[in-house]
Amino acid sequence: MTVVTPTFVDRLRNAGISPSDSEELRLQKSLLVFATGLICLASMVWLLIYWQLGPRFSSNLPFLLQLLLVGNLLIYLKTLDFNVFRVLQLSLFLFTPFVAQWSIGSFITSSGISLWALLAPIGAVLFIGPRESGAWFFAYVFLTTVSGAFDYYLADTIVVQPQKVSPQTSAFFFALNFIAVSTIVYLLLRYSDNEKHKAQERLQDAHRLLQIEQGRSERLLLNILPAPIAERLKNSNQPIVDGFAEVSVMFADIVNFTRVAEGLSPKQVFAMLNKIFSCFDELAGKYGLEKIKTIGDAYMVAGGLNDTEGDYTESLAEMALEMCSLLHHDFNINEMHLDVRIGIGTGPVVAGVVGTKKFIYDLWGDTVNIASRITTEGVPGMVQVDERSYRRLCSRFEFQAPQTIHLKGKGNMVVHRLVGRRDGHSTPI
Repeated sequence: MTVVTPTFVDRLRNAGISPSDSEELRLQKSLLVFATGLICLASMVWLLIYWQLGPRFSSNLPFLLQLLLVGNLLIYLKTLDFNVFRVLQLSLFLFTPFVAQWSIGSFITSSGISLWALLAPIGAVLFIGPRESGAWFFAYVFLTTVSGAFDYYLADTIVVQPQKVSPQTSAFFFALNFIAVSTIVYLLLRYSDNEKHKAQERLQDAHRLLQIEQGRSERLLLNILPAPIAERLKNSNQPIVDGFAEVSVMFADIVNFTRVAEGLSPKQVFAMLNKIFSCFDELAGKYGLEKIKTIGDAYMVAGGLNDTEGDYTESLAEMALEMCSLLHHDFNINEMHLDVRIGIGTGPVVAGVVGTKKFIYDLWGDTVNIASRITTEGVPGMVQVDERSYRRLCSRFEFQAPQTIHLKGKGNMVVHRLVGRRDGHSTPI
């Protein structure tokens, strides 16, 4: 990767800027450093031109201005006290032009050099803010008024020295001062606008990245929780728990998984389970069902939790038949020729989100226990359903003769083994 070394101008422009600064404060710091450089350069150019076309005006004041501006900048870079730095720099911008005018003579003889002081209130707008700049503008108007009053009232009492500057030179410097100040103001405003556009682009990039991360977080959340539950969790701090009068729950348990896994590496065990359960996830999405969780080699899915169209028990039965068919015929997915026991139970459940960290959406109730136990007591490759599920499915699906099995904690229970659809649309087991 190519490393771009920042130039001296880049380092100077970003001087004193810390990562914690807001975009507005970054812009103010960068602008003030830029303005300091412009005024230092402009004052030296102005003095050289003045010497070429006018009298030998003392260089003490321009050099002193240079030293004060640069010295204050160096102190700022050491202390990083931006408030003191901008007050001192603006004060130099404001007072130095008036001092220069008073040392030369009047407003006319100095060719309006006090106009440079206008950079102080304009700079205050950019470096501090429009509201706070009022005091600086008032100070500029006050000093201009005082200078004008002295020129007006003392004009008759001042002994006029022989003119050292020709009218042409005086007019030239009037134009030069206006052009110089206007140029600096223009450059500052243009620089400010460019930096604002850059800051806006950075904000847009940050917003775009934030949207990408938000989308990724949304997808991760929807992989953990049903969409309505995820929305409630985002909009409320209240515990999420719901009761359902009738829901169908299905468990799928891989037969002899522990024995098969003993001869495999952890990576192989994971790859095998991931391949099978990923296919189950696709089937759950296909039939509009809600995957609840996986527990080791067991897969749990439910229907009737969301406001989905159609018969959710029928969808579960269709999914169960397709799961069995998939494992029996697609050995690219089922390389180890594994088989499953599947059980479906229907009835009331309680659903909710447990915990506040690493939370999970889960189901509780007798229906869940029945579905789990008839799965455990099932026959490999068969789908067993309880009596309530059977009544919802018997008109559209074929079943073997009812079987009575003993369930731990429940006693004897009649179950029905699903064969296939009556219309033959699904491949029978």
